[in-house]
Amino acid sequence: MIETFDAKSLLATLTELPGVYRMLDGAGNVLYVGKAKNLRKRLASYFRDHHPSPRIALMVAQIARVETTVTRSEAEALLLENNLIKSLSPRYNILFRDDKSYPYIVLTHDSYPRLGFFRGSTDKRADYFGPFPSSPAVRASIHLLQKMFRLRTCENPVFNNRTRPCLLYQIKRCSAPCVGLIDPVRYAQDLQMATLFLQGRQQDVIGSLSAAMDQAAAKLAFEQAAVYRDQIQSLRQVQEKQYVESGKDGDVDIVAAVDDRGVSCVNLAMVRGGRHLGDRPQFPAHAADSTALEALTAFLYQHYLAHPIPGRILVNLALSDGEVTDWLSATAAQTVRVGEARTTVQRIWVEMAEQNARLAITARRSVLSRQEARLEALCTTLGLDLEDGKEARIECFDVSHTQGELTVAACVVYQGSGMRKSEYRRFNIQDIQPGDDYAAIQQVVQRRYEKPPGGEGVAPTLILIDGGSGQVGIAAAALEELGLAELPLVGVAKGEARKPGLETLIFADGREPLQLPPEHPALHLIQEVRDEAHRFAVSGHRARRNKAGRSSSLEEISGIGPKRRKALISRFGGLQGILDAGVDQLTAVPGISRELAEKIYAAMH
Repeated sequence: MIETFDAKSLLATLTELPGVYRMLDGAGNVLYVGKAKNLRKRLASYFRDHHPSPRIALMVAQIARVETTVTRSEAEALLLENNLIKSLSPRYNILFRDDKSYPYIVLTHDSYPRLGFFRGSTDKRADYFGPFPSSPAVRASIHLLQKMFRLRTCENPVFNNRTRPCLLYQIKRCSAPCVGLIDPVRYAQDLQMATLFLQGRQQDVIGSLSAAMDQAAAKLAFEQAAVYRDQIQSLRQVQEKQYVESGKDGDVDIVAAVDDRGVSCVNLAMVRGGRHLGDRPQFPAHAADSTALEALTAFLYQHYLAHPIPGRILVNLALSDGEVTDWLSATAAQTVRVGEARTTVQRIWVEMAEQNARLAITARRSVLSRQEARLEALCTTLGLDLEDGKEARIECFDVSHTQGELTVAACVVYQGSGMRKSEYRRFNIQDIQPGDDYAAIQQVVQRRYEKPPGGEGVAPTLILIDGGSGQVGIAAAALEELGLAELPLVGVAKGEARKPGLETLIFADGREPLQLPPEHPALHLIQEVRDEAHRFAVSGHRARRNKAGRSSSLEEISGIGPKRRKALISRFGGLQGILDAGVDQLTAVPGISRELAEKIYAAMH
């Protein structure tokens, strides 16, 4: 414990109410954020002679100040704790960086409901099934439902304006309600069967289809009976692939935490409607020296604060107390059963989740080892010096445009063991001659390094420029003007016919150009970073070009003045909403006639 910190004085002033505490070091950096049902008792547990965890003992030795915030309840404390953990990233908190929303299957409430993929905030305007662990799991399920029940998947603007069936009808993946080839009653029956299937009631679906098949056969409608037969066979094939009988266990999450020689992984597997949908392994940050149980507990709090909570959660480790279970039940407003596997099926699920977590750790180690070898080869080849304990940081620039128009420059960042997507930046290049790549590179380098962008002040170990000697020269001049000429700068010139493996490295310090062998690990790392910069620049340029094209197409439509344009954007929330709207929806906007709506739809498509 630091001598300047007086734990006794702190404890004497603390309340016994619930709240959140923040431990800070002498420089004001947040070491740890925690919640407590009783702030005084919780903090008193840190300041004792012996700690069971060396990690906690090391943290306590660095404490210079403790700040507390009192909350009305433990639930409020948990919410504040997780918000602070995500915003501050304290060094001693286990942190799961899983901010992406999980995908769902959606069935809309249209007259002919649409089956589709959905990611985002749900509402009452549609029925949602999920969440699913990954996009491929959703798309596989949608493909299966298309095959069995032939529901439409096209968006409303396409559906409302078709005059003949599309290819999906030809390959028996859609019943073509867009052109009236199926009546609403029959489509509603298919929709009901799909809904029952997604709810895990496959046996009910099979029973209904069997009855319909017998009825069709009795009426000598053998072609229709064959359709029902094929649906039943598809359903039975799905059942055979699952480790659970239809209708049992409903929605279940399986969470398995594994620690293998200092690498922690928490694997989340999902069962929805009795169907095992796959899993998603996650690697927490700041988990060194922590146990698998600590990682598991941190995951349960952080994950279910932002995602739906199923009625049952299976874990591979016994939780130390019922605090997590009580919080999950209170948050879900229903009883949530959390515990270890009891049945044979549950044990299989947990074993699968554990095995996949271990495989993910093995794969991660392999990737890290390969990246370390590539980075070491790069530093040796280019003569880069790294300070002890400092991670190498590579920043790469590329420029994209179409015949010189709407130029976008991109900067991507590689640090540690991979790409840092949260630190990528795009720059809209202005006030240059169209097609002047040299001026674009000069501008983006100046804008990137003239001041710490977004508060970033980390000097790169290496700057890569996707280009030859001209681009390198202009980038070097820009760095010299900023007083940063000492930063290592290398250009990556494409080889003959732009064939990978024939790149030439151009040095800003006057060294002779270098062409590495195609199999050289340093070249592989350079190619990976360069290709990512190119992808990011091209995608940014395309987005800018599409936005400009849609905006200009709306402004150029005769009969659309400022008032009508404002009314359209206000109704649909922007150009993308107008693009997604059908003729009938456009007509509903005040001042938009049927004729004008058709003109808008034609211009936007």
